[in-house]
Amino acid sequence: MWIFKIIFTLSIFNYGEIYYAKVHGVISPVIADFFEKTIKKAENKDAELLIFLLDTPGGLESSMRKIVKDILNSEIPICVYVYPPGGRAASAGVFITVSAHIAAMSPGTNIGSAHPVSMNQKIDSIMLKKITNDAVAFIKSIAEKRKRNPKILEMCVRKSISLTEKEALKNNVIDLIANDLNDLINKLDGKKIKIKGKEKTLKLKNKPIIEIKMSFREKLLLVLSNPNIAYLFLILGFYGILFELSHPGAILPGVLGAIFLILAFYSFQVLPVNYAGVALILLALLLFFLDTQIPSHGLLTLGGIVSFVLGSLMLFKTENPFFRVSYLNIFIATILTISFFAFIVYKAIKAQFKKPEIGSESLIGKIGEARTDIKGEEGGLVFLHGELWNAYSENYIRKGSKVRVVAMEGLKIKVEELRNGD
Repeated sequence: MWIFKIIFTLSIFNYGEIYYAKVHGVISPVIADFFEKTIKKAENKDAELLIFLLDTPGGLESSMRKIVKDILNSEIPICVYVYPPGGRAASAGVFITVSAHIAAMSPGTNIGSAHPVSMNQKIDSIMLKKITNDAVAFIKSIAEKRKRNPKILEMCVRKSISLTEKEALKNNVIDLIANDLNDLINKLDGKKIKIKGKEKTLKLKNKPIIEIKMSFREKLLLVLSNPNIAYLFLILGFYGILFELSHPGAILPGVLGAIFLILAFYSFQVLPVNYAGVALILLALLLFFLDTQIPSHGLLTLGGIVSFVLGSLMLFKTENPFFRVSYLNIFIATILTISFFAFIVYKAIKAQFKKPEIGSESLIGKIGEARTDIKGEEGGLVFLHGELWNAYSENYIRKGSKVRVVAMEGLKIKVEELRNGD
């Protein structure tokens, strides 16, 4: 009987762990999937509390709405904690923070600046007003559900105001300020919250604290969701394929190019990509390549430069700075691409003026040695390029003399003797 009591006591003690996860960076589909997976895992473990340590400048509205939906429908208590000091919950991060059952911030953090940014390159004032009103309605509905200050949150959206942690607490945007994770847990112990209409008292004392980390796959996807990385892979992929086409049999550039292209297009699945931009970059590289095959007097290269720059600028259809390729990267890629193909064109032009390396003309001007006396038109033998050639000359040349090839008739060469100083 005492064994069952011990087992029961241990099961009660280990029941309802505290889980936490760190979310740093831009809100993207990868982050949204991580939120969903983490919440489901904590629910399956019947966690006493799930804490997200958040530090974000904002991100995609679609990803933010998915996260908020998962938080609002969670069956376990969720706390969003803006951390570490110096961190922020800006733009999409505001919606995520205030949607949690418990919103907390650490000293030295801020929250706000939630005015929506269009995902289209151009948008008129009427459409922007509609988008803003939709965002205001959304955050006010969240505020009503979580009993937070709707007026201040509306100002965060309409006027892009930002609040310090003390201002946020004073204006009922968050529930508390905590120095670190342990301080947060201590302050939340015994706090009463409502989960789907039912009141729950958090019992956090002596509970195990377990971190849920991103898997390797999620970390890789997070890196690939960076538009600058996707852009780099796209350019390197095209370089590799073009090099393989121009130098068949190299194999390695073609293989690497294919891998880079696959990674680039995988990245495009989680980015607001504009495939017209991809087509323009592809056209640019094609024009550069054709300029090495067709004498266009630089017109193809000029068209390639224009197409490359336009394609790079149009690659991602968004005004959101977190999902655009930096102008510096575009400039560097353009210069490197121009330099690369300019070098190829230079080599091609140089090859046109170079003396043939094969055939009879390749022997003209070469130096050999007379292996016999060369008796004028009667001729003799000359050792040249590891071979013996029948040779003749206008003058008598002694055996062992150095000679230069001046002409060739069939399989017979005409030579002249090298004098001192030649």
